[in-house]
Amino acid sequence: MADQASPSPQNATGGTSARKARPNHAAIQNHQSRTATPNHRQNGRWPRLRSYAAIDLGTNNCRLLVAKPSSDGFIVTDAFSRVVRLGEGLVETGRISNRAMDRAVAALSICSEKLRRRNVTLARSVATEACRRASNGDKFIERVRRETGIALDIITAEEEARLAVLGCQILLEPGEGPALIFDIGGGSTELVLVDTSGAAPAIIDWLSAPWGVVSLTESEKFNGDDPEEREQAFESMRARVAESFSAFANRLPHLENCDFRLLGTSGTVTTLASLHLKLPHYDRKVIDGLIVPTESMREISTMLAYASPDERAAIPCIGKERADLVVGGCAILESILDIWPATRVGVADRGIREGILRSLMSSNERSTNL
Repeated sequence: MADQASPSPQNATGGTSARKARPNHAAIQNHQSRTATPNHRQNGRWPRLRSYAAIDLGTNNCRLLVAKPSSDGFIVTDAFSRVVRLGEGLVETGRISNRAMDRAVAALSICSEKLRRRNVTLARSVATEACRRASNGDKFIERVRRETGIALDIITAEEEARLAVLGCQILLEPGEGPALIFDIGGGSTELVLVDTSGAAPAIIDWLSAPWGVVSLTESEKFNGDDPEEREQAFESMRARVAESFSAFANRLPHLENCDFRLLGTSGTVTTLASLHLKLPHYDRKVIDGLIVPTESMREISTMLAYASPDERAAIPCIGKERADLVVGGCAILESILDIWPATRVGVADRGIREGILRSLMSSNERSTNL
């Protein structure tokens, strides 16, 4: 089902991607129907008991949202998130390992059960960079379908960028001139330049760079206990990312009367925002929509880059699970700040899943009203 709820970067001029994606697969559970018709209707705008779901299987995380439409968007009725590290070892082998597959299938099995329990009538399940890049990505997709009933759609980098923008654009600050939205993933980073002068943000230009927190970390081997090696590795990471951003950076407008608005959606920016607020534990309610001074983001990024693995693991909101990956995320974030001189960074704890839900609801509403 083609999503058409917002402008697609596939139609934007100047957009570039480092890779071509595999052809799309079916993207809905085999026990459900994309065009399912509700058995009951209310007099209101939305059919009774209709639930929508979005699954985002990334290079590092597996995430699910189940929601019902509301007058001002949607209400989340269930959610799930688990670190699966699907892309672990992918940089070296070009394949998804059996252990990574096992972790992902276990997480997706939980998602499948939630879909059944919540009586989801319309869903979309997508896979991103790890499955685009892996030589055995199709084999993994078939195993997921066979064992969980979930049919993953390996989306293009263009579609990934579009969905991320659709999911978080509401948090963009008002201002003059174009804005930059970014999504630091596990295997890639999407940068999207948008024009906000119309009713909805329109994509001007975009880039999908082949560096995410997992791929960048695995490409830069170093002794984390050696302070000098940590510093050298961080600078090397930044150089890799800067090179991948260079063509896009040269196309960015250099305007005198531009507000240089910047909005990020990723574990990296939400983690650094938590440290900015000195939270004892992560709290989405205070992070989603937060605006953080760029100077603070850079200071926290530098601190994390030069800290030892044990020091990072001991910091609230990071822990052992994120301690090794957050440095790569910091390198990517600082490279973004280098090319887009914003004084503030908007933080979004929303993205692809929310974009999928909005697109599904919008498309189904149009078809229902025909």
